[in-house]
Amino acid sequence: MSSAQDFLSNYGKLLLQGTIDTLSMLFISTALAYALGIVIGVVLYVTSPSGLRPKGVFNAVLGWIVNMTRSIPFIILLVALMPATRALVQTTIGVRGVVPPLVVSAAPFVARMIEQSLAEVPRDSIEAAEACGASVPRIVWSALLPEALPSIVRGVSITLISVLGYTAIAGAVGAGGLGDIAIRYGYYRYEDEIMVVTVLLLIVLVQLIQSTCDFISNRIDHR
Repeated sequence: MSSAQDFLSNYGKLLLQGTIDTLSMLFISTALAYALGIVIGVVLYVTSPSGLRPKGVFNAVLGWIVNMTRSIPFIILLVALMPATRALVQTTIGVRGVVPPLVVSAAPFVARMIEQSLAEVPRDSIEAAEACGASVPRIVWSALLPEALPSIVRGVSITLISVLGYTAIAGAVGAGGLGDIAIRYGYYRYEDEIMVVTVLLLIVLVQLIQSTCDFISNRIDHR
């Protein structure tokens, strides 16, 4: 009991701050990635060969850019974007310094999931909107996105968990958060308790994310 109290006394504030930093990186970057990824995903779907406004060359080029960005390992992307990150947010460390590369890494992933979710919408819903004379933006916002919402929410859990893993990687280069604590204390200082606790905290976060997204998805899925 006293050992646990000593541990909390020594590392409680550190772990709390690390958890707050990790959650800040996670939710800020994921929100921005979705703001960008939804737009790209909708454009990919609309301009696809079976989309509302097929544009073969444009779709192929955009798809190639998305795939190319997705193929770059996050740690390489993080380092490669350091000059741009410094110019944008005046730092490459801490929560603020890791958000831009997290967004760049996650947005293409989000875009492909949005595109896939929209492709799963029954054609009947689209044809009904087209029969009413709805414009393409109207079809997207009133028919496609609402119908695809349960699938999109399920995709949010995948994105959040993936980005959570990226934040742990970013901790190795000074981004802060639980990953930084695990590296600095658990690995470099051989403090096994810190390593175990940070891993457990990450597991708890993953379970909470998955359970919450599954609950929301089931509540809004009326099919």
